[in-house]
Amino acid sequence: MSNIRGRPVKMLMILLGVIGLSYAAIQRPDYDDTPNPEFLNPSWMASIPDDRLLSEITMPGTHNAMALYGGVYAECQTWSLASQLKAGVRFLDIRVRHVNGNLTIHHGVSYQRAHFGDVLEGVADFLQEYPNETVLMRVKEEFSETYDIYGAVVDHIHRYAHWDLLWHSRLVPTMGEARGKLIILQDFPGPDLGMRYGSMDIADNWRVPTLLHVEEKWQSVYEHLEAAPAGNMAQIFLTYSSGAGVFAYPRAVAQRINAQLYDYLRAKTDLNQRLGIICMDFPAAPIIQMIIDFQLKEVTNRRQAFNPLSSKASLKYKISSLRKKMNKHFNINV
Repeated sequence: MSNIRGRPVKMLMILLGVIGLSYAAIQRPDYDDTPNPEFLNPSWMASIPDDRLLSEITMPGTHNAMALYGGVYAECQTWSLASQLKAGVRFLDIRVRHVNGNLTIHHGVSYQRAHFGDVLEGVADFLQEYPNETVLMRVKEEFSETYDIYGAVVDHIHRYAHWDLLWHSRLVPTMGEARGKLIILQDFPGPDLGMRYGSMDIADNWRVPTLLHVEEKWQSVYEHLEAAPAGNMAQIFLTYSSGAGVFAYPRAVAQRINAQLYDYLRAKTDLNQRLGIICMDFPAAPIIQMIIDFQLKEVTNRRQAFNPLSSKASLKYKISSLRKKMNKHFNINV
């Protein structure tokens, strides 16, 4: 009898796993696991003012950006690195395996048929072609536990890119300072190569045991995105919409979370706000464009983000400021 009672639960778990195993390529506005983006937007940062802090910019990113191989457990993207960058992605989550000074790209046990040198060359080539852009790159050790990849990372930068390509500071740069630069978000010990990954305000609740837990995952994404516009504008906000578990593979989670993210962004009436970096599995070109469209347009709006005011209070503040300016200029009483 105990076996019979347990059978429905077991069958449910198997069914949730099978959902992630069988798939055909899909290209929706929110989710895309086809080989190429629907359209490209390689130079969208060119229109951002030079004095804008990078922490005030909303940008799309890819989780496990080089994880194109290994089956449903490992695959998080289907576009090449070049396609991701030209589609508008500006944050890359890169995982390296360290063996005898060599850095190969891994997602867990799955070797991704790529080398850290390939990533550096790809980013350098992109920034040479589009010097108004910048690329942020989290670098993390994966499937090795040397806890000593600093020397290898430095060696690879010298061999496959060049030292001046990097932003060499922990401080958040302005857009003008960041143009043409690779900003390493250092998620490993050692002297500073760039910014520290842990300096950001991060939401990365990646564990999604089954598809029954997708709503919990979405809630964490939603709450962090809601906090971003009023959060510390000098700190980069990073929200991972990606998630996975034994019975919820990256594709299956992304198909559900990306749809909710797309609806959330589309329902926003004010595009003029900071949402930070939104890091996704299998993003589509339309949702990437939608994220790019959330940019701060004016200095006044940036100030409001520090201390949001209601529309009525904001109007009173503007009228009061205008009166003071008029009084000072014309020396009259209103």
